[in-house]
Amino acid sequence: MEYVIGAVLGAVAGVVALLIVMKNMASSAVAQAKREAEQIKTNAESEAQNKAKTIELAARQEQIKRKEEFDKETEVARTELKNLDMRLTKREDTLDRKLDTLSVKEKHLDDMQNRLGQRDKSLVAKEEQLDQVLAQERQQLLQINGLSADAAKDMLLHRLEDECKLECGALIQRLTDQAQEEAKEKSRQIILQAIQRYASAQTSDHTVSTVNIPTDDMKGRVIGREGRNIRSFEKTTGVDVIIDDTPGVVVVSCFDPVRREIARMSLERLVTDGRIHPARIEEVVALTTKEMDEELLRIGKEAAQEANLPNLAKPIIPMLGRLGFRTSYGQNVLKHSLEVAYLSQIIASELGLDGNLARRAGLLHDIGKAMDHDQEGGHPQLGKEFLRRFGEPEAVLNAAEGHHGDVPATTPYTPIVMAADSISASRPGARRESLEKYVRRLQDLEDLAMGFEGVRQAYAIQAGREVRVIVDAKIVDDRISAKLARDIAKKIEEEMNYPGEIKVTLIREIRSVEYAR
Repeated sequence: MEYVIGAVLGAVAGVVALLIVMKNMASSAVAQAKREAEQIKTNAESEAQNKAKTIELAARQEQIKRKEEFDKETEVARTELKNLDMRLTKREDTLDRKLDTLSVKEKHLDDMQNRLGQRDKSLVAKEEQLDQVLAQERQQLLQINGLSADAAKDMLLHRLEDECKLECGALIQRLTDQAQEEAKEKSRQIILQAIQRYASAQTSDHTVSTVNIPTDDMKGRVIGREGRNIRSFEKTTGVDVIIDDTPGVVVVSCFDPVRREIARMSLERLVTDGRIHPARIEEVVALTTKEMDEELLRIGKEAAQEANLPNLAKPIIPMLGRLGFRTSYGQNVLKHSLEVAYLSQIIASELGLDGNLARRAGLLHDIGKAMDHDQEGGHPQLGKEFLRRFGEPEAVLNAAEGHHGDVPATTPYTPIVMAADSISASRPGARRESLEKYVRRLQDLEDLAMGFEGVRQAYAIQAGREVRVIVDAKIVDDRISAKLARDIAKKIEEEMNYPGEIKVTLIREIRSVEYAR
């Protein structure tokens, strides 16, 4: 029992000891927690004070910055207000000066108005006095001349009418001369521009009518037994074959260039083939004629396409092809027609007319030359009748008939085609005139002008269409100038051959030269 009590007491003592230890430990923990709490509180207060100081410093800096900005803005506004005040002060001063000026002007105007009023009264009085004097003088003149007022009025009106007629006549003459000068200058500019815008190669062309024969034996075969081959060839082709002693050459002659070309091509084929007899001749000529028809159609289509006229009637196209084998003074008629078409279009466009219609009239103006070998009549009339059958417009018909001046022009396109025709025909190298002959003609023109007394220099310009003569002002005066120009023009007419006309321009000038040393 004692042992049990001892054990219980020991346990109680252990528990008490344990409780005491735990109490001490709890007291130590509480004390430690208080110390940590105090430290945290101290740190928090220190950190809060630091943050408060930082925020306060930032707030003060922001306040200083805002104040500086406000001061600047205030200074700028104060400066603007000061400038505005100065401008307003200046404007006010200006307005004051203007008001003073206006006051002075108003005073002057009042003075002038008063003077004008007085002058008006004086003028009215003088007009009344002048009317009385004129009435008295009119009455005295009527009494002296014995004329009534109506008779005097009629005489005065007739005199005024005569004076007006003279002045009107002089005015009309002056305007007419001015219009002619302007028209010549404008036409010259248009023609020069047309020539410059259309630059084509020389169109001089020669149709070859000779056939090379390789041997004399072949020449004999061409002639045939007793001349039957050559007679059959001439009958079939409608040409003349000239065979002379010239070795290796046979000449084909015919006024129709197409038939001559068919004959030349046929004879070349026969010579190449070697089989020459009447039946073969007819076969080759028929084949060549068919090919020539196709060639004419091709050439005509190319010409129509080059001139940009796709709506031509079908029978007109091969006629254009025939012009490709026709020459006039060595100038190929088809190339000449294309030149005239382009030049006509340029001139018509410059004048505000229909360029397409002018180009059509220019291309077809010489279409009659494709048929004048087969029909009687001149090519202008033949061309007009041919084109009329296919509904060509009146401008084209009149240009075809009247481009040589045979009939009056009914449309403005006929003079345009005439001008383009002259330009194409008379330009250097267009027709059969070598460059040497052309240069020699210009030199002769200048030499002729230099042969007159008082002429110092002479220049042929515009392809020989104008000669400018510069005379010595000490020898030739103004009165002699006109006579000298007329004498030069007359001598050119008498001694020279040239297409169209040549303008003689005489220039008289005085040059004074001094030297500063």
